[in-house]
This record gives sequence, C-alpha cells and structure tokens, in this order.
Amino acid sequence: MKINVDEAKCCGAGQCVLLAPEVFDQRDDDGVVILLEAEPSEHLHAAVREAAAVCPAAAIELSEST
Repeated sequence: MKINVDEAKCCGAGQCVLLAPEVFDQRDDDGVVILLEAEPSEHLHAAVREAAAVCPAAAIELSEST
C-alpha cells in the first residue's frame, strides 16, 4: 500500500490522526495533514483504509498495488 495526501484539499478535521496516528499527523499552525509513513506496515492497512474512507475532504489517496 502506498499513500498520497493532497494538502490543498485537507480541511484539518483530524480523523486520519485519530484512526492511524502512526501514519498521519497534523501541522500545529493550521491542522493540515502530515504523512508520516507513505508505505505503512500491513498491520496498519485497515486503519489507513478507514481513515481514507472517512476523510471529509477526500484528501487521502491509496494505491493498493505494490
């Protein structure tokens, strides 16, 4: 799995950080997503998929191909 985030779309809701804090963080000044791990370990994939699904701005794009 590879993750790509679109910072321009991010609205700072923080759902991704709550669901997968090992993979996502937020900037202190504006809350925009910070991608910590572009290719997370397999045990994190379910949480990352959920984070992408609930992102209100659709700022998280997943590529399942390896």
